Amino acid sequence: MPDVTLTINGQAVTAAPGTLIIEAARRHGIEIPAFCYYEGYSLQAACRMCLVEIEKNPKLQPGCTMPVAEGMVVLTESPKVVETRKAMLEFLLSNHPLDCPVCDKGGECELQDMSFRYGAGESRFTELKVHGEEQQWSPVVYYDPARCILCYRCVRVCDEGLGVTALGTQNRGVISEIIPNAGDHLVCDECGMCIDICPVGALTSGTYRYKSRPWEMNHVGTICAHCSDGCKTTLAVRDGEILRGNNRDRSGINGEFLCIKGRYAFDFVRHPERLQSPLLRVNGELQPVSWSEALSAAAAKFNEVKARGGRFGVIGATRTTNEENYFLQKFARQGLGTANIDHRRSGDVVTLLDALSGRANALATVEDLYTAKAALVIGSDLAQQHPLFAFQLRANWRHHQLTAYVVTPGPVREDLYAARAIRSEAGKELEAAASLRDDLAKSQDLVILFGDAIKGDAVRRLVEFGDSLGIPVKYLCLVDYANSRGAMDMGLLPDLGPGYQPTQTRGLNWREMLADPALDVLWVVGEDPLEETALASANAFVVVQDLFLTETAKRADVVFPSASAYEKTGTVTNSAGQVQRLKQAAKVMGVKPDLDIMGLLAKEMGLNLGIWIPDKVFEEIRRTVRGYNVALPVIATGGAAQTGAADGRIPVTVPPELIRSAGDTLFTSGTLGRYSGMLRSVMEAPGTLYKP
Repeated sequence: MPDVTLTINGQAVTAAPGTLIIEAARRHGIEIPAFCYYEGYSLQAACRMCLVEIEKNPKLQPGCTMPVAEGMVVLTESPKVVETRKAMLEFLLSNHPLDCPVCDKGGECELQDMSFRYGAGESRFTELKVHGEEQQWSPVVYYDPARCILCYRCVRVCDEGLGVTALGTQNRGVISEIIPNAGDHLVCDECGMCIDICPVGALTSGTYRYKSRPWEMNHVGTICAHCSDGCKTTLAVRDGEILRGNNRDRSGINGEFLCIKGRYAFDFVRHPERLQSPLLRVNGELQPVSWSEALSAAAAKFNEVKARGGRFGVIGATRTTNEENYFLQKFARQGLGTANIDHRRSGDVVTLLDALSGRANALATVEDLYTAKAALVIGSDLAQQHPLFAFQLRANWRHHQLTAYVVTPGPVREDLYAARAIRSEAGKELEAAASLRDDLAKSQDLVILFGDAIKGDAVRRLVEFGDSLGIPVKYLCLVDYANSRGAMDMGLLPDLGPGYQPTQTRGLNWREMLADPALDVLWVVGEDPLEETALASANAFVVVQDLFLTETAKRADVVFPSASAYEKTGTVTNSAGQVQRLKQAAKVMGVKPDLDIMGLLAKEMGLNLGIWIPDKVFEEIRRTVRGYNVALPVIATGGAAQTGAADGRIPVTVPPELIRSAGDTLFTSGTLGRYSGMLRSVMEAPGTLYKP
């Protein structure tokens, strides 16, 4: 249908049929205030702040429910409208406590803004205000019923956006209030979206209460340090300390969505057990030493082993940046002369890229999850393990009628709206997916998301299955942590270099390194392999870079305290192959970024591996790594740049036993989750994977 033309405040406006007046106005720079209306959620029409005057209409109409019509003439700031909004505010403030000076929402409160804009100087209500005691629903969420204006945003975002339905209402009239549906506490994802979507100070954060004001903090947009979805989180920092996280400006691929990890699990940064000084083993005990002494000891040992042709093993991490991972593999291969370099893999990206053979448009992006006509989830509890991807699919179902299919070993949240949900035993996921062939083939297009249940030859058979459907199919291989995909792309693999280029020599994988009794040096950057596997070489010299004294660090001869993702710059790549930039937010005394540690170590050894500045290393990555010649302005301005798929076959067979997800839930995240007091304090719901 053709667009309709209407007039808003004397300005000619065009909009698609069915567009709401409030949206048509906003898209043309005209603001219509509203408390209850929120883009993407059901219409409430409760606050009446969006009332507008429409020509030839005897009554004011809510702009949040009235669609545009051809020839419509709308006034949003007429004297009648302004007087009505003033009256609406007078009603809202009749019982609202005037505690702006102590309210955490001060400076960001929509009611405060509207009161300054339209509010009456005096109130005609002289009755005592109805007051309710503040309630704590969880360590994260506090509720003050006196401040609540009953816009129901929180109820809708929990029900519609997340599918949790943790909130409801009770009572009627002036004593109505929001309540947890479980009684006096929340049983939910503890994501905090209800707090950020609240237009007033009724819902407040357990991490931020009474600590600061928005104008007292610096706001740094960076990428969440936890899972591999790649959510942008805006960290509010004062004096080098992170006080809160959100993404209210919707500047990342996640819009304003964040799970509990992205919004609250930044407190590991200030954990009292953070390493803040290098450690050197002296007389059998790890002792604090200077940086120069620790670097000298590690470099001397590296040079000595290299000179006599000894055996090195290098294990990288999935939380370090692309620049650090690239420099580490370069250090290992060129500086130490070893191909023994690896990391823990949680998804078989290598086999997927080989099976797709560089074909265009076969790898799904986060945006594709919102626009695809159909989606098939195999072997992943998406809402628990990849909350952004689950949020995107659910939004697609609500807004675009996505047809979803699920093949998992147990119940998942996607079952609630899936066209078909199949329970499958381990190893039989493909057979279960094949039973959906006729349904899938009817779709216009399809996105297949799969976890570590599909690996090795099963990945090739999955791609063959997708090809047999006769429709456009895109794939998304799910991996665990913030830069799991980037670690593979950068060449932290024993048989593949950066960009999945085959190497002349095949090295040992990380399990083989630990099992090698002749290993002379084990260098571990940001990983803890000895937590579950013993080191066979009793005399190996172990060097560790980490945030905490892990099991591997306790065995080390030299330990370097490294900076977390929130304390350095660089880039990371999410599961979908989208590159985004980290920005330094917090400051912790005594630590250094892993790239600096490696650069200083190379300098101490007399190696020339190039400049170890993140931007310079990324320039080299763009020149040399296939698929990474991405547009710098996109990344520099906080966007996500899609990498290209490896062009051509990858002649490597990945041992399936090396592919294993950690199985984290919303409330766990490896070592970082272990050291997050907020993650450990909340009640896990459901508490384990594949449980309704």
